Amino acid sequence: MRIGSISENKTLEKRVAITPEIAKKYISSGFDVTLSKDYGEHLGFKDQEYKTLGVKFLADEKEIITNSDIILQLRLPSDDKLSFLREDQTLIGVLDSHQNKNKISDLIKKKINNFSLELLPRITRAQSMDILSSQANLAGYKAVIDSFSYFEKAIPMMMTAAGTVPAAKVLIVGAGVAGLQAIATAKRMGAIVFATDVRMASKEQVESLGGKFLTVEGAENLETEGGYAKETSDEFKKKQEDLLSETLKKIDIVICTALIPGKKAPIIIKEAMIENMQPGSVIYDLAAIQGGNTSYTEVDKVIEKNGVKIMGEKNILNKLPISASNLYAKNMFNFVINLYDKKNKKIYINLEDEIIQKTLIK
Repeated sequence: MRIGSISENKTLEKRVAITPEIAKKYISSGFDVTLSKDYGEHLGFKDQEYKTLGVKFLADEKEIITNSDIILQLRLPSDDKLSFLREDQTLIGVLDSHQNKNKISDLIKKKINNFSLELLPRITRAQSMDILSSQANLAGYKAVIDSFSYFEKAIPMMMTAAGTVPAAKVLIVGAGVAGLQAIATAKRMGAIVFATDVRMASKEQVESLGGKFLTVEGAENLETEGGYAKETSDEFKKKQEDLLSETLKKIDIVICTALIPGKKAPIIIKEAMIENMQPGSVIYDLAAIQGGNTSYTEVDKVIEKNGVKIMGEKNILNKLPISASNLYAKNMFNFVINLYDKKNKKIYINLEDEIIQKTLIK
């Protein structure tokens, strides 16, 4: 079986799908691996390092795609690259099936097997393949680090002869994987941390990390079977809004992580709330790419309103591409091995396997 991967558009995506460590695992598992020239050079992964492991390199990306049985990527390749795909090939990545519906529909007509890893079910057996969790962990960490760098006061409490510097107060909106990592990181740096989430199951996790959970009445019914947050009712939104309005008056830094899969991000922090925040406060919005959790969020910009800085990133993982690539490549390897029939040396699409059934776009 031949695995191929071509370079991403590096202005959008610096991560890679195959690191040298994982290339070695593929080859020892019986796969041939072919990459495009300078595939990981920007991350310090030299072509020679891959070649020493047995990886082949080609300058012609069309040849890589047409000669591969499995193509591994981060994002859906450009239209001209997709045109090279042929029947019965397997494409695996974060294909963003909601945004790329028409393109993927065309691939299905060509009888390409399309697996999108953001659709993985939240089950125990899929944890080693869970790209959303591995990448969100890094995003939550980096959002805290970046927001602290924009905050012009000290984070931990400091007692000095000249007086006491109070600890910064941080609010995490959305206590999923990114939010929980943000809580842990902020606590380690000495902040007082609060968190809110529509899922009451998050309360225990938040408190175990030393955060204070802000409870909104009626939150217990707002979790899907897959462990994601449901879209909330107007009544719940009003209760949440009232609680946040009061809380934000004393908060220094806000990390927004609230997302609904396949939908526009909910606007949680509204204009009036920001007007009541203290000047010098910072909001870091990880939901920017899906519209943002604030009324003012703009992608890849720092907006200032009433002395409050609001930051939105298109792809925060481009700031941690080596760590993110290492985790993503391991997730993908575990997915491929689950899909591979080693005895017959072919891809086996077993639709009775929930992992395969949920990630295959049909």
